Amino acid sequence: MVFGVGGVCESIVGGRNGVSVKEIRIVERDKKIIREIDRWRVCQGRHIMYLAGFSGQRACDRRLRKLIDAGYITRKKVLYGVAGIYNNTSKAGLICNVSDYKNKLRIENLTHDIAVLDTAIYFNKNGRIPFEAMTTERELHMKDGFGVRKHRPDFVFTDYNQTVCVEVELTLKAKNRFESNIEDNFVKYDKQIWIVPDFDTKIAQILIDNQTNYPDIEIMKLSEVQISE
Repeated sequence: MVFGVGGVCESIVGGRNGVSVKEIRIVERDKKIIREIDRWRVCQGRHIMYLAGFSGQRACDRRLRKLIDAGYITRKKVLYGVAGIYNNTSKAGLICNVSDYKNKLRIENLTHDIAVLDTAIYFNKNGRIPFEAMTTERELHMKDGFGVRKHRPDFVFTDYNQTVCVEVELTLKAKNRFESNIEDNFVKYDKQIWIVPDFDTKIAQILIDNQTNYPDIEIMKLSEVQISE
């Protein structure tokens, strides 16, 4: 038995294929890390620092390394120039009742999914919206249960008794589908905030054209909400 950083008790036990696994005492912050990885499609280290309330990236990375060594999470480089993505393992599911995300990452959606979490962090920092008050698209679909998959925003929250949905739209959908999503949001929520690449894009223009019929639309540029690597 050995003691790690901060006196956290660790032990080394036999792992698969003869690889040793360092067992650690799981604390509440570790459970929060696992739950947040489960809620959002893509989590990088810089996201987890905010989601789990670490004081700095170095402390966050040290703890993530311990969770990797103990077999609770993984980190994979999936695209050149993009920081590694953290996923839960089946071992994490045993302590937090979460899914095993292996092999479920969609590379074509990576930029979008990173932007979604950047946006959530923006609203947490600037709008003072707790992460616990946000319901992610994944959670909304889980509430829907099995059956026909419905349109759901990237995440929703309540602010001053208003239900707000947030959509990150970086690539143009078919116009009829896009406008159907706008109408659906208008019916279900008090306000819809759309994050677009820039105001001079076709995406932004369609939203602007629809503001007459749907005055609850607010448009923001991606650069306003992005956090640094």
